[in-house]
Amino acid sequence: MKFFVFNSLILFSTILFSQKKELTLSDAVLQQYRSLAPEKLYGFSWIPETSTYSYFDNKFSIIYSSKVGDFSPKKVTDTKEISEILKTEIRFIGGLKWFSKEQFIFNNGNKYFVFNPFKKEGKLFFELDEKAENITIDNKNKLIAFTKENNLFYLDDTNQISITNNLNKSIVSGQHIARNEFGISKGIFWSAKNSKIAFYQKDQSEVADYPLLDIETIPGSLNSIKYPMAGQASEKPKVGVYDLKSKKTVFISPRNKSDDYLTNLAWTPDEKFLVVVEINREQNHFWLNVYDAENGAFVKTLFDEKNEKWVEPENPVFFPSNSNNDFIWISQKDGFNNLYYYDWNGKLKLQLTKNKFVTKNIIGSINNGKEIVFSATGSSPLDFKYFAVSLKGRQREITNISGNHTLTIGLDGKYFFDEYSNHSEPSISQILDANGKVLKELVKGQNKLAEYAIGETEIGQIKANDGVTTLYTRLIKPSHFDPSKKYPVMVYVYGGPHAQMIQNEWLDGSNLWMHWMAEKGYLVFTVDNRGSSNRGFEFESVIHRQLGTIEMEDQLAGIKYLKSLKFVDTNRLAIHGWSFGGFMTTSMMLRNAGVFKVGVAGGPVTDWKFYEIMYGERYMDMPNENPKGYEKASLLNYVKNLKGDLLLIHGTADDVVVMQHNYALIKKFVEAGVQVDFFPYPMHKHNVMGRDRVHLMEKVLTYILENNK
Repeated sequence: MKFFVFNSLILFSTILFSQKKELTLSDAVLQQYRSLAPEKLYGFSWIPETSTYSYFDNKFSIIYSSKVGDFSPKKVTDTKEISEILKTEIRFIGGLKWFSKEQFIFNNGNKYFVFNPFKKEGKLFFELDEKAENITIDNKNKLIAFTKENNLFYLDDTNQISITNNLNKSIVSGQHIARNEFGISKGIFWSAKNSKIAFYQKDQSEVADYPLLDIETIPGSLNSIKYPMAGQASEKPKVGVYDLKSKKTVFISPRNKSDDYLTNLAWTPDEKFLVVVEINREQNHFWLNVYDAENGAFVKTLFDEKNEKWVEPENPVFFPSNSNNDFIWISQKDGFNNLYYYDWNGKLKLQLTKNKFVTKNIIGSINNGKEIVFSATGSSPLDFKYFAVSLKGRQREITNISGNHTLTIGLDGKYFFDEYSNHSEPSISQILDANGKVLKELVKGQNKLAEYAIGETEIGQIKANDGVTTLYTRLIKPSHFDPSKKYPVMVYVYGGPHAQMIQNEWLDGSNLWMHWMAEKGYLVFTVDNRGSSNRGFEFESVIHRQLGTIEMEDQLAGIKYLKSLKFVDTNRLAIHGWSFGGFMTTSMMLRNAGVFKVGVAGGPVTDWKFYEIMYGERYMDMPNENPKGYEKASLLNYVKNLKGDLLLIHGTADDVVVMQHNYALIKKFVEAGVQVDFFPYPMHKHNVMGRDRVHLMEKVLTYILENNK
């Protein structure tokens, strides 16, 4: 076993530790990203056509600017000045967006303003009513589209124009579809020259209604949501294209089955075409299709991809140039997400990257479209870095320091704003030149935890159950750690797709409450098992049709490693996780009974036939196609195995993992005569957020402390 140890904080003498502050659970939960977070540069934005950038003070009330070569920031304006000029009270400058070198747009609530801080003039741009959502400003910053309830609108000057007018609430336009899967995060897309608006539409008429109880009315009332469960009727998608001049809409429908998925929508630079991915319901075949934006007619299929497990495109085509429709496509057909350069006929011109690591997304092109800037893990799957590749396949790294980076392109790639952290560096905000050389360090975040008693974090590697695959681990120790003593362990688990618990960033991806728990005399351990993200298709897809099986094997490999450590009390192991982590926690307590003395499972999936179509069918297929897999993964079948104490937690308004999961499991426990603990959080959704989260973590951790003795 290969093992790397990093000191997350410098260890001083025992006497010095006794003088340090004790981290409270409330601060650990509520202040990790507030008062205890390292300083960063707030609201950074490049000013168009210049080498100048702007940023805010920490209250988003004062705007400063500076040139790349100037180390003296200048005040641009503040809320007091803006309020006086606009003759309205501005307390907060939200959503600032420069659209010229002199003007920016910002919002104050539902009011949007245009302001010139240099000429000291501005005006109300538009005002939306309180029901407006999914607000999307056009590319020229002159028009705005938005949704109200299930319909789509836009503002032309002060006139509200209806694009859709569906009285049937089951037909929803302008919002995300497919429950945010396949990289979908929005539903409104302006064309390049703003003459048209494309939008997603979903018909949920055949999708089952799911009841959520609202206890805040007298009497309690029903909040009915549409929830498509595995194997049942799904939503039927379309893409609408609205012409602002003719005020007419045409629709694009799936070419195969009506409940296929439409995703990864992109406009061509000339506005003549839309490129849309269609994925079959089985999610093992997709087609990259071109449609005529004028009439919605199908034009051609550029290419298709198949995989016996699943296909999951998450990025639209990217056009590096406005002069033609040649495009870049991200595919993991060779095992890792890489960039492929195609012509408009779908012929491959060049595979631009051949990396054995995961590309995440493209953030833009530079050097007049000759280079593509993209994010990827790099040589370490724990990193998040940025690279550039030319259209001839020459790749270079922009962010040279290992860590978790966020990059913003300035002045066509002549400069970059880079903000990063890693295991030993709380936060660095800096300006880079075209080659990634640091030109100016703007902010160096300080370790706000230095005055607190917090121990070290070790990032290690173990072998998976197959004896070949490398898994990463994280072990948090208390500040008073003594290797001659025995310590109980709390395993924190997620273990599912699209998530990675261990990352090379400040605190290594952990939560501060884990350090609070460590100070109570615990070791807090995590392993990213196979099936989790950022390791490539082979690593992630071994879970297909058998959710929970391989993941538990790797978690048990982590337990085997823990038991090899002389300072671990192997009789006092506890486990906690939420969502997929709740499924994993309950699986470990029931399908590997006796390994853990205590478990706390939050919002757990207990039977995959109760979960949503888009996610569940990708990994498990339909229930009638994989009955043995569903039966094996169903925790309802293992209630008699429980050994130790198990606490189940659920938000009563959970619209992601609905309460039926826990209710069905508890019913089985009752029928089997097995005692189990349950705690609901009224009116909370899939997770408990806000101040109530302190109550949640106190409930979770106290339960472990009191029962794992």
